[in-house]
Amino acid sequence: MVEKYTSENGLRIVLETIPSVRSVTIGIWVKTGSRNETVDINGISHFLEHMFFKGTRTRSAQDIAEAFDAIGGQVNAFTSKEYTCFYAKVMDTHKEKALEVLADMFFNSSFDEEEIEREKKVVLEEIKMYEDTPDDIVHDILARASFGDHPLGYPILGTEKQLRSFTPDALRGYINERYTPENVVVSVAGNVDYSFMTTVSDYFDGFQSNANDTDMIQPAFLGNRIERHKDTEQAHLCLGYNGLPVDDENTYSLIILNNVLGGSMSSRLFQEVREKQGLAYAVFSYHASFLDNGLLTIYAGTGKDQLPRLKDTINRTVDDLIQNGLTDKELTNSKEQLKGNLMLSLESTSSRMSRNGRNELLLNKHRSLDDMIAEIDAVNHDKMQHVIDSTFHHAPSSALIAPETVPQA
Repeated sequence: MVEKYTSENGLRIVLETIPSVRSVTIGIWVKTGSRNETVDINGISHFLEHMFFKGTRTRSAQDIAEAFDAIGGQVNAFTSKEYTCFYAKVMDTHKEKALEVLADMFFNSSFDEEEIEREKKVVLEEIKMYEDTPDDIVHDILARASFGDHPLGYPILGTEKQLRSFTPDALRGYINERYTPENVVVSVAGNVDYSFMTTVSDYFDGFQSNANDTDMIQPAFLGNRIERHKDTEQAHLCLGYNGLPVDDENTYSLIILNNVLGGSMSSRLFQEVREKQGLAYAVFSYHASFLDNGLLTIYAGTGKDQLPRLKDTINRTVDDLIQNGLTDKELTNSKEQLKGNLMLSLESTSSRMSRNGRNELLLNKHRSLDDMIAEIDAVNHDKMQHVIDSTFHHAPSSALIAPETVPQA
């Protein structure tokens, strides 16, 4: 059972007790990411994620690392298009220490100018590494093809030009604007009882801000096509279809659709593209949900001479889904797989912390396991056909990274 407490300042704390484990995972979730940036500060959410580890008023970057190493803990962070998360997983006997260090990082980071300039070099290398990985960067290009100049089309890492412009004042200004109590959820899961809520709120009750949240602009799905020529051994292709927002009632139907299309080893794309035709080593699909939109993506990498055949195979697979829908076996197996994945995720304090934090941050609600299983069981062929028709109603966006000599379909 997920227990919730809302502080007077608007900050929310969610806690799930799992007495059968000996670990506790604590996450600080902030409702801000590349979607909340302008083109001039694109990448600042991700850069801030790095800077929170670079020292506080009383701890150096090494002190922070040693604090978690000394208790055998794991600490990390990540930035997405719509949220940022800082988290630590520790033994239950060290939860207070982990919380204290995370709170110190969150409230007291110094943003030293020398550390900022040093970390810019690190993130620049991260950007270069990403650019040298075409099977990664092609997904960023697809976002641009799908959403254009809308912030959902921005890369999370930003660009070298914007990165070099960040100053201590810029970082603090962005924190004042986006790191507000109403935008923050502290999620705790593991061998911990409700009394830990008081400990958490002791650190966060003084968190105040006068900033006003800005309205989001809903993106339009553009369906554009972007190609980039690069000296690669393979052609890397992404196709994007308009998906569903995070709270849509048809979400489970779309998850099942994705599973049948390319989300598993038994999926149609994996079996047809890889197993039967040997066109690709990597071929898959996935769905990303945002607050007011979503994107269903198909990815495959193949030799440049096989690209026309790959495109044709993907198109025929999608067309068959549109015309004939799912088989009874596919629907039944995918529902059972979805329920199995849901059950297996409950065995990890990290995954429970993440699920609870994300649900509270984006949905402000939590469904029971029985409710979720009932929703999955309720998916039928009529619901599947509705999602298939709406998903593939428009032509897809596409992104391609390939040598200049690649043949066209």
